[in-house]
Amino acid sequence: MSANLERRLSGAQLRLRMRHPFFATLALFAPIRITKSVDTAATDGESIYFNPEFFEKQSDSELDGLLTHEVLHAALLHTVRRGTRTPELWNIACDIVVNGMAREVGLVLPKGAVEYPPWEALSAEEIYHRLVKNTPQELATLGLVDLLETGQTPENTDEFPPEPNRGCAIEAHWKAALQQARVVASRSGSGQGKGGAGIGLEWDAVTQPHLDWQTLLWRHLVRTPTDFSGFDRRFIGQGMYLDALGGEEVEVAICVDTSASISTHELDMFLSEIYGILGSYPHIRGVLFFADWNLYGPYELSKDTEVSKPKGGGGTTFVPFFEWLAKHASELTNIERLAVYLTDGYGDFPDNAPEESMLWVVTGDGLEAEKFPFGEVARLLV
Repeated sequence: MSANLERRLSGAQLRLRMRHPFFATLALFAPIRITKSVDTAATDGESIYFNPEFFEKQSDSELDGLLTHEVLHAALLHTVRRGTRTPELWNIACDIVVNGMAREVGLVLPKGAVEYPPWEALSAEEIYHRLVKNTPQELATLGLVDLLETGQTPENTDEFPPEPNRGCAIEAHWKAALQQARVVASRSGSGQGKGGAGIGLEWDAVTQPHLDWQTLLWRHLVRTPTDFSGFDRRFIGQGMYLDALGGEEVEVAICVDTSASISTHELDMFLSEIYGILGSYPHIRGVLFFADWNLYGPYELSKDTEVSKPKGGGGTTFVPFFEWLAKHASELTNIERLAVYLTDGYGDFPDNAPEESMLWVVTGDGLEAEKFPFGEVARLLV
């Protein structure tokens, strides 16, 4: 690294320490490499890479924003969280998030930085979901079409995959860094803005344990022969309180939201998830419904039956499905019961929770988890 580059980098780090201790602390956890192997700047989740010519062209204020931008990509595990998503779309989603954080605290971003304030408070996964869901015409209406025409190819994105099998180590590294940064910012009394308490969904995605919806569902479906699930109701009338073994049979009632607010893409995802469960757990017994303001079904649900053609297209109410559950609950005795509703969450809820274990599987841009009156909520993301 030339003396001038080193001097300018040190200057950027010093300015961050003085003005934004949260971001400055995170920067201490990311080694910086100056290399011509990247066109502009990038991260692999561990180190940050700057092209020397691109670096030199930035003003001091732009360098502060650029350094913060790349540090946040790493700290928020954007390389690890990408999975199999399309790199250029994922990069745009992550750029909207981190640039919003940087801009909120007054940092200046390099020219041409991707910004879209209406989505800045969302998680990167939710933004990606919206990018995939909307047609080019809809994106144009939102003023986002240019983002998809900027030449951001997989080779020219901010992030590239970490070394194989490094995901867990990277995650542990940045969780510790984020906690330390919060402590430093709190002690400094400087406030954290979106870099701390206001980091919202992105902070949750990194610091809180996350189970995908299949894991939550399988937790109900998979039981060992020695799991006990309370008294066997078949013998209570005889005055015999015998333990019932779990795992004998599972009754699953699945309802798919087919209201007008559900796109064809989301409906395809819902059906794909159902096929996946049937293929993995052929022993389950269940019924399937479709619902808008009416309830359609029940249809038999098993590995040997084909999923029925969806019906719907109207408004949304969840009440009929739960009325059906309440009406038929007495028909089931020594059976583990589970209800699953795949939806965007926007509709009328019943007044009372069902007897069944309840799992809501919600689209990426659906209703916030805390607004569901009962049950567990899992986010279904593309």
